[in-house]
Amino acid sequence: MHVMNESGRVEAFSDGVFAIAITLLILEIKVPEIGEHGGLWHALGAQWPSYAAYVVSFLVIGIMWINHHQVFSYVARIDRTLMFLNLLVLMVVAAVPWPTAMLAEYLREDKASHVAAAVYSMVMVAMALAFQALWWHLTRTGHLFDARVDVEGARRTRVRFALGSLAYPATVGLAYVSAPLTLAAHGLIAIYYGFNQVPVPTRTPDRAALPEDGR
Repeated sequence: MHVMNESGRVEAFSDGVFAIAITLLILEIKVPEIGEHGGLWHALGAQWPSYAAYVVSFLVIGIMWINHHQVFSYVARIDRTLMFLNLLVLMVVAAVPWPTAMLAEYLREDKASHVAAAVYSMVMVAMALAFQALWWHLTRTGHLFDARVDVEGARRTRVRFALGSLAYPATVGLAYVSAPLTLAAHGLIAIYYGFNQVPVPTRTPDRAALPEDGR
């Protein structure tokens, strides 16, 4: 029970960080001021970059949380390395509201929009690499998983994780073409991972009851 509690504590702490990060996103959207050339509806419409950035980043953090929960539902033991890698993931997640606010602020600018989009993309690259490092550590020996997990099958998903991460560096280059297109690309990537998650391979019930050598 103590082992399972350790895993639960790590996931509970992680859930708190995800919840705070996703809440901070909406706090970056300010109440608009009514200008001389339009009413409140006009002022609300003028804030569309903030709405777009909020929706995309909400999807990114939300789907990352779903994937994080899925992985940790199969983790039975926690070691020091896993704790540090999980902290690395959370450090990037907690940083997402900052580039989101910056991209929303400069999305309609010229040169500044490219820089803001590039920084946003680089944060997403860091998030992908951090989560990939966590997954590689879990699948390296498989000793942290519970008995339901097919360790060999989980190890084979490493390549799919690595290939998926290639999309994020591409968005850094795309940032210097079009900032709005870059934001849209991140939204599409988030939706893709929402519907095409890398599942944690599991054993059949009979095999899960057997020792690792199958005897």
